[in-house]
Amino acid sequence: MSETLVFEAKLRDRAGKGGARQVRREGRVPAVVYGNKKSPEMISLDPRDIVREVRKAGFFSKVITISVDGKTQATLARDVQFHPVTDAPIHADFLRIDPKAAVTVSVPVAYDNEDDCIGLRHGGVLNVIRHEIELTCKPESIPSRLHVDLTSLEIGHSIHSSAIELPKGVELTHAEQDVTLVTITAPASEVEEEGEEVEGEAEESSEESDESTES
Repeated sequence: MSETLVFEAKLRDRAGKGGARQVRREGRVPAVVYGNKKSPEMISLDPRDIVREVRKAGFFSKVITISVDGKTQATLARDVQFHPVTDAPIHADFLRIDPKAAVTVSVPVAYDNEDDCIGLRHGGVLNVIRHEIELTCKPESIPSRLHVDLTSLEIGHSIHSSAIELPKGVELTHAEQDVTLVTITAPASEVEEEGEEVEGEAEESSEESDESTES
């Protein structure tokens, strides 16, 4: 299961740009908690909490408990905005969740045993297409990450989402799509050689056609 974080928050009185600027002048990050059939709640957070966690893999799939004056609510982070120059967080959105209801989250995918991968040991190139995959499950069942074993993957082979072993109670949100997660492609030199061969065959065919026309 994905870890649960706790963010200590304060209520803020003023909405709009003016109120948000005042919160930032106080050294805090304006944020809003919404959803689960309740009115939006304006809060502010310590920027250190956000900076410490947002760069870690799976931040948006972790259950975050927002605590205000001892009252808590379970949420998922939905958006964090950053200053274009300083890269400091300037606003965040959190979605309230019902612990008993299923949620949709994007969970990071870890590609294991790269050193033992057959295709890579024979000179292939690892092409990761999806770093995350969307899952549907109850909050208590959200995995911290999914694992894909690369050991038996050969050049030209790929792994699709349907091949992932999911924990009990966890489903692919778009199971019908069966998306490609990773492939092992041939080295660039081999691709170029194949292209040259095809080009050469095309030229030979063209020359034979010209000779047939002349005769």
